[in-house]
Amino acid sequence: MRFWDSSAVVPLLVVEPSSPAVMRSYELDPEIVAWWATEAECVSALARLEREGSLASSSMVEGLRRLDALAQAWREVQPVAAVREIAVRLLRVHPLRTADALQLAAAIVVAEGHPSSLPLVTLDERLAQAAEREGFAIVRPGQAPSGSSA
Repeated sequence: MRFWDSSAVVPLLVVEPSSPAVMRSYELDPEIVAWWATEAECVSALARLEREGSLASSSMVEGLRRLDALAQAWREVQPVAAVREIAVRLLRVHPLRTADALQLAAAIVVAEGHPSSLPLVTLDERLAQAAEREGFAIVRPGQAPSGSSA
């Protein structure tokens, strides 16, 4: 089981340069834990790609279908007070955006305060650095593993 940041989920939905490496990582451990807002963040990313013209509408439809299937299967961390409280602390300690702080806080909650017990999959370097400082083993698909285990 691994916690997946939305930056790592999007390449599972549509073809991106990182998609082959992300898919290999997913195949090694297909049990995803995700933050409550991950589905919305992924839709936002797909819609942005479509607006920019780098995603055809047929690929958008397929990406949304894949997202629905993944979301039905993943374990989702709900927006409980503990997530918000931890996110507030993270925002004071790390140079994170709010959405990334909430993602990382959700991972901390699911790891029950023991970040080294839960690998975190992300393509977002700022989030990866903060998560690593919090004690997570970081899985950066396509790159050498960091942290204690991947």
